[in-house]
Amino acid sequence: MYENGKIYMGLADGARVELALNMCNRHGLIAGASGTGKTITMKVMAESFSDAGVPVFLCDVKGDVAGICAPGVSSEGMERRIDRFGLRGSFAYKGYPTTFWDIYQTGGHAVRATVSDMGPELLSRILSLTPAQEGILHIVFRIADDKGLLLLDLKDLRAMLNYVSEHRAEYMMTYGNITPQSVAAILRALLPIEQQGGDLFFGEPPLDIYDWMRTDADGRGMVNVLDCVKLVQNPTLYASFLLWMLSELFESLPEAGDLEKPKLVFFFDEAHTLFRDAPAVLVQKIEQTVKLIRSKGVGVFFVTQSPSDIPDAVLAQLSNRVQHALRAYTPAELKAVRVAAQAFRANPAFRAEDAIMELGVGEALTSFLDEQGVPTIVQRTKIVCPQSLMGAPEPMARMKAMLHDGMEKYDDAADNLSAYEVLTEQADAAALQKQREEERLAQEKAAAEAEKQRAKEEAAEEKRRQKLEDEERRRAQKLEDEERRRAQKLEDEARRRAEKAAEAEQKKLEKQREREAAAAKKKAERLQSKIETQLISAGGQILKRGLLGILKR
Repeated sequence: MYENGKIYMGLADGARVELALNMCNRHGLIAGASGTGKTITMKVMAESFSDAGVPVFLCDVKGDVAGICAPGVSSEGMERRIDRFGLRGSFAYKGYPTTFWDIYQTGGHAVRATVSDMGPELLSRILSLTPAQEGILHIVFRIADDKGLLLLDLKDLRAMLNYVSEHRAEYMMTYGNITPQSVAAILRALLPIEQQGGDLFFGEPPLDIYDWMRTDADGRGMVNVLDCVKLVQNPTLYASFLLWMLSELFESLPEAGDLEKPKLVFFFDEAHTLFRDAPAVLVQKIEQTVKLIRSKGVGVFFVTQSPSDIPDAVLAQLSNRVQHALRAYTPAELKAVRVAAQAFRANPAFRAEDAIMELGVGEALTSFLDEQGVPTIVQRTKIVCPQSLMGAPEPMARMKAMLHDGMEKYDDAADNLSAYEVLTEQADAAALQKQREEERLAQEKAAAEAEKQRAKEEAAEEKRRQKLEDEERRRAQKLEDEERRRAQKLEDEARRRAEKAAEAEQKKLEKQREREAAAAKKKAERLQSKIETQLISAGGQILKRGLLGILKR
C-alpha cells in the first residue's frame, strides 16, 4: 500500500508502520523461518513499489510470487484483515503489470548476457579460479579484443581458450606465460556452469537492463518476475546471474545520489543459496556492488530464513529490516535469535529476543530508516495483506501477460558471427589447406612412386631386353661357334682326307720308288751280272774292279 511517498507496511500497537520511499535504496533484509510470511511481506512491498511507479525485480523460488500478475481472491480471512488494517474503501483486489523471465526459457522470456559483458573478473570469481588462471582468462579476453573476436556464448569462450592454448608460443612473449594446465583447469571449471544451464544464459540477444525499468500506461512500475524454481537449485548460475545483473546496473546507470524514490528495487529470495560455500572474493564483490549501487538509485532486498545466512559484510549494508519469527531449539539457533535481536534498535516496550520466537504468521519485527536515514526503534508489526493473488496464477494469465509485455524480442536466440564461428572457419580453412597440402604431397608421392615404378619397370624391361639380347647373342655365338666347329670339322676332315690322300700318294710314290728302286736294283743286278758275265767273259780282272767302282758310285 503506497500513500504520500511512504509504503504502508502494517500496524504496531494500532499505529501505522511505514517505509520511507526515499530510503529504499539503502537496501534491506526480510528474514524468518519457513511459513512465517516472508513471501507475503515481499509481495506487499513489491506491490507498493509498483504503485509508486518504481520497477521491481522478484525472484520466484516456489512459483507463488507469479500470482502478482492476477488480482487476489476475497475470503473471510482477507476481509477481516482489510478491516483490521483500516483499508476498507481504499483496498482493491488487483493484478500488477508483470513481465515474466526465465533463464531456462520455459516460464518466461529468456534472460541472456554475453561472455564479454560478464568479463574476465566476474567469470574468475564465479568459476573460483586461482590468480594464475584468472591472469590467463584476462589474456584470452585481451587476445580476443586484439583480434576483433566477439565472445558471446560459452562455445566462443571454449573456442578461444583452445585457440590460445594451441598458439601459446606466439603470445607468450607479448602477454606472458600460458600453461596448458591452467587452460585445462579453466575449461573444467566451465563444466558445472554449462551443466546448470550456462549455455542458455550466455548468448544473444543480451538483456537490456533498461527493459526492467519500465512503467505501464498508468505509471505503475513493471514487476519483473524471474522464475527461479529450477535456477535456485543451481547456485553457480544463480550467483552468476546476480553478479552480472548488479554489475550491469552499476556500470550502466549514472550516479543519482539521493532520490525521492528508487529507480529499481530487487528482491532476492532464498538469498542463502547465493552465499553458501561462496569464495571470499565472490562475497567481497557482492558487498562492493551492493554498497556502491545505492548511489545509482537501486535498492536490493535479500529474503532468507536467518540473518546469519548473509555474510556480515553484506548484512551491514542492509538498513531496512523485517524479521519474521525464528524457532530456536539448539544453542546455535538460540545464538542466531540473539544476534538477530541485537541488530535492531531496542524498544523499551518489549525484548526483541523474546518477541522473535513469539511472532505469529504475518507478524514481524520491523525497523526502517526514517526520512533522515535514522533507524527507527524495532516494532512488533502485523503486515498488511497483498492485493494480488497469493499463489500461482493460471497458465493463461501468465501467457496473456507474456503476450502483451512487448518483450518477445528476447524469445528467439541469435547465433551471430563470433569467436567460435571465426575460429572454426579458420580451423576449417587450415584443415582444408592441410588436407590439400596432404593431397598434394600424396599426389607428389604417388607421382614419385609411379615414376619410381615406371623407372623400375623400364629397368626391368631393359634388363629383360638386355637378357633377350644376351640370349640372342649367345644363341648367335653358339650358332657361329657350331658353324665354325662344323667348318673346322669339315676342314679338318678335308685336311685329313688330303693328308690321307697325300699319305696314300706318298705311300704310292714310295712304293713306286721302291718298285723303281727294286727294278733299278734288279736291273743293276742284271746289268752287273751281265757285266760280270761280260767281264768274265772279256776277262780281265782290272776292268772288272773298275766297272764295279763305277757301279757303286
